Amino acid sequence: MAKKAAFSDTFPHVGKNPSKSGSAGPVESVGGLDRQVWIDGELRPWAGATIHVLSHSVQRGSLVFDYMSVHPVPALDGTGDEANPLGVAIFRLREHVERFVQSCELMGLPLEQSNEELGAAIIETVRANPGARAVKISAYFASIEIDIVPIDTHVTVAIAAYDPKTDITDRLPRPSPPRPKLLKLWIEKERANRREDIVSPQAKVSANYASPMTAKHRARAEGYDEIVLVDEDGNLAEGPTSNLFIVNAAGELLTPASEKVLHGVTRSSIIELAKAEGIPFREAKIKPDDLWAASEVFLTGTTAGVWSVESVDGREIGSMCPGPISGVLRDRFARVISGEDPEFEHWLTRVEG
Repeated sequence: MAKKAAFSDTFPHVGKNPSKSGSAGPVESVGGLDRQVWIDGELRPWAGATIHVLSHSVQRGSLVFDYMSVHPVPALDGTGDEANPLGVAIFRLREHVERFVQSCELMGLPLEQSNEELGAAIIETVRANPGARAVKISAYFASIEIDIVPIDTHVTVAIAAYDPKTDITDRLPRPSPPRPKLLKLWIEKERANRREDIVSPQAKVSANYASPMTAKHRARAEGYDEIVLVDEDGNLAEGPTSNLFIVNAAGELLTPASEKVLHGVTRSSIIELAKAEGIPFREAKIKPDDLWAASEVFLTGTTAGVWSVESVDGREIGSMCPGPISGVLRDRFARVISGEDPEFEHWLTRVEG
C-alpha cells in the first residue's frame, strides 16, 4: 500500500532561519515554473516565502489580504486571441488595492507603501510569474509576539502571482471538490455573518473566515455546495467568499446593503454592468423567504464570476437556471475580463511581458 502523503510533504523543507518572514530557500519549480513571491520589495523563491509558526499573524489571525484575477487579453488593436494572447491584464487593480489598504486601516496595520507603490509591486510580480491567473497580496505582523498587541509593528507585505490549479490545488494531497455549474445553496442557521461590533465586515482579514469555514464544512457534508450567512438582524448577508444577488418577481436586481457585507470588487462590477444593461437595481434588506420567491439567485466573486443558484435548502429557485438576467450579466462580465468590451476597458491593467 502506498504511503499516504503527510501535510508536511506538500512543500519541501526550507532550511533557513524560520523566524524571518520570507527567508531565502532553494528555488522551487512550481507547475514547471520558477515562481517568485514579492516580499517587502524583493522577489524571492516560492519555497522561501515562509513565516514562523509563532508569528502574530498566525497565532492571532491578524493577516489582511486581497485576491484579484489575471486574464489573457488580445492587444488593443484586436490582434491575438485566447490561444495566443499578446499580454495579460489584472482586473480592477486600483479597486483591489484600495480595498486592501482600507482593510489594513480597519485592522490597525500601518502600511509603509503607498497605493501607487503597491500597484507597481503587483504588476512587477505578475510580470515575473508568466502564466499567473491570480494574485494574492497579504499584510501581516511577521514578528513573534506574546501580547495580543504587537510590539514590533513592522507590517510585512507579500505578493504572490500564480495559477491556482497547477500551482496549488494540483499539489494538494487530495483533489478539491468539483466545481458545479449550478449551486445548491444552504442558508446557515447557526452562525451569523461578521459583525461590526466584533470585526468589520469590510475587513478582509484572516480571522473573519474561521466561522464560515466550519459552517461551510457542515453544509458540504450534507450535500450543499455553498452557504449564505445572515446578519444579526436575520437578513441575508453574503457567502464566505462571495456576494449575494437575487432577481425578484418584479424583475429588479437586489443585493444586501453595503454596510453589512464585504465590498466585493466583482459585486460592484456587476452593479455597474446592470446599470449599463438597463437592469433595475437597488440595495435592500433581503429575508430568507425572499430567496424562495425570487426568479433568480446568484453569487459573485473573483473566482466565481456570476454563479447561478439552482436551489436553496433543497428547494428549486425560479423556472429556469441560469435565468435571463444572470445570463446577461454573466456573459457581459466574461467579455469585460477578456478585454472584449471597450466600455469597460478601463477596468483592465495590462501587463506586458
